[in-house]
Amino acid sequence: MALAGIFSALYFGITHTVWAVTGEFTRFGGHILELFGVDVSDWAYFGLVKLDGSTWSRTDGWIVWGMFIGALISVLLSSNFKIRFPRQKRRYVQALAGGIIAGFGARMALGCNLAAFFTGVPQFSLHAWLFIVATAGGTYLGAKLVNMKWWKGKPVLRAGGTAQPTGQQKSRQPIGGTVLGFLYLGLIIYFYASNQFMLGTAALFGAVFGILIERGQICFTSAFRDLWISGRATMTKAITLGMAVSAIATLIIILVAGLDPVTKLAAPSTLVGGLLFGLGIVMAGGCETGMMYRMMEGQIVFVPVFIGNILGATALAYSWDHLGVYRYLGESGAPVNLISVMGPAAALLLTLLVLGVFYAIAAVWQRHYRFGKGFTKGGATHVR
Repeated sequence: MALAGIFSALYFGITHTVWAVTGEFTRFGGHILELFGVDVSDWAYFGLVKLDGSTWSRTDGWIVWGMFIGALISVLLSSNFKIRFPRQKRRYVQALAGGIIAGFGARMALGCNLAAFFTGVPQFSLHAWLFIVATAGGTYLGAKLVNMKWWKGKPVLRAGGTAQPTGQQKSRQPIGGTVLGFLYLGLIIYFYASNQFMLGTAALFGAVFGILIERGQICFTSAFRDLWISGRATMTKAITLGMAVSAIATLIIILVAGLDPVTKLAAPSTLVGGLLFGLGIVMAGGCETGMMYRMMEGQIVFVPVFIGNILGATALAYSWDHLGVYRYLGESGAPVNLISVMGPAAALLLTLLVLGVFYAIAAVWQRHYRFGKGFTKGGATHVR
């Protein structure tokens, strides 16, 4: 997580853009609509996120596809790829529904978990804090929902459900990962050699991010969901530390390079979007980062999560102006940056202080929360 925070700050310093994925999911949805003859030129949201060029000619596009490829390279090199199907068919519907809700909520808040946790907080944007609080509430509701009997259904006890790779197939995976790695490296070199510096940088950092999320099994869903269900706070504490490292690194880059921090709209839409996003990622079983590396590991149930994210993000793009989402939930807000409000030093101090409080709460929660019993006075010993 610390490495992810540092690379996120470096990527901002080099490209002046941020590490995010759902904005590109929205643009991808717009391109699909255009293929079917839908005119989206008057959709205000596409004017906001810039539907220019194609996903292959944008830095945001190569961040996304680079993450997929980097995660797949990492999976293959460690011989961890295997096709896995969910035991219950209902999981496909639940995954699709969760993906739609998460995609819709993320874009309503103008960013997903990455745009808040790893770019918003380190960029000292107030919207990120609103989004985090709302996401926590949404994941709590989601944890309650997925534990209901009607959601879980009857347990299915059967052999199979997973196509296990043979020893020979496993031995071939590192070869495939190596070949893919060299091919992708060749693409990055091509971008730089043809003076497409930004695309080469995005492709490079995308792969680095993909490798990091796969090797670290970084999933923002588990950071919240595990707290509500089992009390496990390992990922919560790791993400908090990563945000602290990224905030320090980002502020240094902002001050040294004289860059303006990226500030998003802080409005009721941020809270509503965060709540929907938190609910959706628990329903789906993973956030955008978790969905990406799990797809590359061969978990088929996350394909409908990916499709749902695109559908939900595209639906929000239509709803933004056509159904009045911005007018009713966004128009009253404004971009607020802590650096502008209180200065760099105070903004960093406050950010680190709040993150420190979050870390302490997570540690106490993990110590005292017992699975099946809730929060107790005695220390729990089921997690470390």
